[in-house]
Amino acid sequence: MPEYGYFLSCEQYGPAELIEQARMAEQAGFQALWISDHYHPWNDAQGQSPFVWSVIGALSEAVSLPIETAVTCPTVRIHPAVVAQAAATSAVMTEGRFRLGVGTGEALNEHILGDAWPAAHVRLEMLEEAIQIMRRLFTGEEVNHHGTYYTVENARLYTVPDQPVPIDISGFGPAAIQLASRVGDGYITIMPDESMVEQYRKGGGGGKLVSGGTKVCYDTDKDEAVRTVHRLWANEQLPGELGQVLPSPKHFEQAQQLVTEDMVRENRVCGDDVDEHIAELKQFADAGFDRIYVNQIGPDVRGFFDFYRTKVLPQLQH
Repeated sequence: MPEYGYFLSCEQYGPAELIEQARMAEQAGFQALWISDHYHPWNDAQGQSPFVWSVIGALSEAVSLPIETAVTCPTVRIHPAVVAQAAATSAVMTEGRFRLGVGTGEALNEHILGDAWPAAHVRLEMLEEAIQIMRRLFTGEEVNHHGTYYTVENARLYTVPDQPVPIDISGFGPAAIQLASRVGDGYITIMPDESMVEQYRKGGGGGKLVSGGTKVCYDTDKDEAVRTVHRLWANEQLPGELGQVLPSPKHFEQAQQLVTEDMVRENRVCGDDVDEHIAELKQFADAGFDRIYVNQIGPDVRGFFDFYRTKVLPQLQH
């Protein structure tokens, strides 16, 4: 039976709100936490973007749930040696309940220092080299590395957990899934696609952790929920590689004009129909996911947690 977790959105909420949501998630019966890692929100309407590693430090004191970044890009904006230190400290503070979810990232967050945004195949090569560096650093031994993309000299992490931090890899295309199956401790995707899970497991992922996530908008007024999603998260309906290559929130706002409320209504669970919420998460369970995370988009966060505590999670967990 899958575990069900809550997905904390750093793009939409400030630090104090995220901590309170984590507490409510634990009280409601959720079993784990995902937290996004962004420098910018996708659009100005979302309106937030706290530094994820500060929030994780606070979460380690506020809740006892496992925590994972979904996902960190350890290649351009922050050097993998620094990400390794942040992840190792997070694992120590959570007493081993931290996993590092990584991916190839988006220009939205990663080009802010003026670095060129590499092609997809280069980003995958950079990610693989970054993972190699971080794994070596997690041992607590001194690391010297002179690779294709990164140099590390006389680097050693003194604060490390008893066990190396697990690194799960996000992937949507065949090449990324192949990388995840070859070098990852787990696999992350936001599409409930059984064929992708099978590709990961058959490619070398075996019985390792497969995690997925989705967003919903709980509201007693379905039409209002649709309008809320359209205002805040229309970016999720954009096609192709726009999500990876558009450089700023204003560019996403321009592109989001292509997304209609009808598109949101067809592709996102909105409202308070228990069966619709259960069906959305059951898609991931049926596709073979081990952990399934859900995020509440709308303003009635307390209503969402009450709804899931009393009506949704009890049916999913039996």
